[in-house]
Amino acid sequence: MTWQTQSTRVVYENRWIRVREDTVQGPHGIGIYGVLEMQHPAVFIVAVNDDDRVCLLTLDRYPTGGRSSEVPAGGSDGESPLIAAQRELLEETGYEAADWTSLGIMNALNGIANAPEHVFLARELTQIRDATSTQDEEGIDLVEWVPFSEVLARVADGRITDGETIAALTYAGIHLGRFT
Repeated sequence: MTWQTQSTRVVYENRWIRVREDTVQGPHGIGIYGVLEMQHPAVFIVAVNDDDRVCLLTLDRYPTGGRSSEVPAGGSDGESPLIAAQRELLEETGYEAADWTSLGIMNALNGIANAPEHVFLARELTQIRDATSTQDEEGIDLVEWVPFSEVLARVADGRITDGETIAALTYAGIHLGRFT
């Protein structure tokens, strides 16, 4: 059975998200379904340097109340995903990449959200500027370059728990032949 929307109304909206409440006909009958929509797609960047090290950021995340280790990421703000990924990498790390590969699109929390996310692999990296002021604005405490094998170990032992980062690393690992 496919879901059928009978009515919809926006219950909250700001420049980043919209929350709507739909009256639906679904497998369980008629009910209410809350949906979070991102105003613009997000981008996730797995930056891998010439030494096979991955760029990880550490920052505090308000919703979960703790520190999180993540790949650079952010909103596209209406830009093309590649332009947004290039901007986010520079803002959050101070690096530019000469080689960009689109790895795919993923959907975060697709049981409750319409939040498409574009994943990119960035290589041939050059540090262009110090990103300390931007990192302070974003709440980034640490930028580190971690061997790819160590990143996977951090996922395995629970030090990296951000689902979107894990998914982006999986895309990159498949592309780079790390899971064969």
